Amino acid sequence: MSNSASTPLATELARNNSRLAQLDNAVFPRPLNTTVIAVSNQKGGVGKTTTAVNLAAGLAAGGLQVLVIDVDPQGNASTALGIEHVSGVPSTYDVLVGEEALEDIIVRSPEHQGLFVCPATIDLAGAEVELAGRVGREYLLANAVEDHIRNGRQFDIILIDCPPSLGLLTVNAFVAADQVLIPVQTEYYALEGLSLLVQTVERIRESLNPRLSVASLLLTMVDGRTRLSAEVAHEVREHFPQQVFDTEIPRSVRISEAPSYGQTVIAYDPRGTGTVAYREAALELAKRLGDEK
Repeated sequence: MSNSASTPLATELARNNSRLAQLDNAVFPRPLNTTVIAVSNQKGGVGKTTTAVNLAAGLAAGGLQVLVIDVDPQGNASTALGIEHVSGVPSTYDVLVGEEALEDIIVRSPEHQGLFVCPATIDLAGAEVELAGRVGREYLLANAVEDHIRNGRQFDIILIDCPPSLGLLTVNAFVAADQVLIPVQTEYYALEGLSLLVQTVERIRESLNPRLSVASLLLTMVDGRTRLSAEVAHEVREHFPQQVFDTEIPRSVRISEAPSYGQTVIAYDPRGTGTVAYREAALELAKRLGDEK
């Protein structure tokens, strides 16, 4: 009879425990100034919102002060961070239309110390049409974020969860951001979607926000059992050698389940493989930003 300590599950648990111990002792560098990162991919189902909220939770677990601005009318980031976001609740919509300052909308995420949220409501769904004729419509979020920072409300990192489209809400996020982080699912058409998004970022950089860059790509839903997943990961790394994180996010049932409980995977399954991966990705992001000092 085999020793239970050598079973695959026991091996995985031991490996996770070792990685978690390293994370608990790791130092998360603080960026010199508040860094604003738009998390975007116009393709749905690639782990965009999951990446935004779990990186935020991982950074907060590392001792950083983090704000998530939810600009997706679906409000999935708000749900995952335990924030009520029914129509009529003060939200990102009120900030964009100029009815509220960002500081009056921000609420604390109940399960994560140091993590705050500007929630999204379905009211955002009509914002693109409502704001279409407004002068300076591309700068509405950027102005609100700059005012917030100027007034001394300091966050280390602001993550903006964009809608899965390239409309006015995403443009506002890109104009407000210092950099773009793109979650990339390791599937057949990954690079096709990437090129369109990178072109859009380049156009925004040239016309509206000269500091913007695609600084980070994070491979998500990586299935170590399939040859396709490995091939796509290799191809993405070849095209974007500097931007792709070393950390990869595995395909995981726990990661998929967590949002339906109104939680990040870090809160839902604190010792699981998905949690370890997102916390390691958060540390990698913090180190990258710390190196920019």
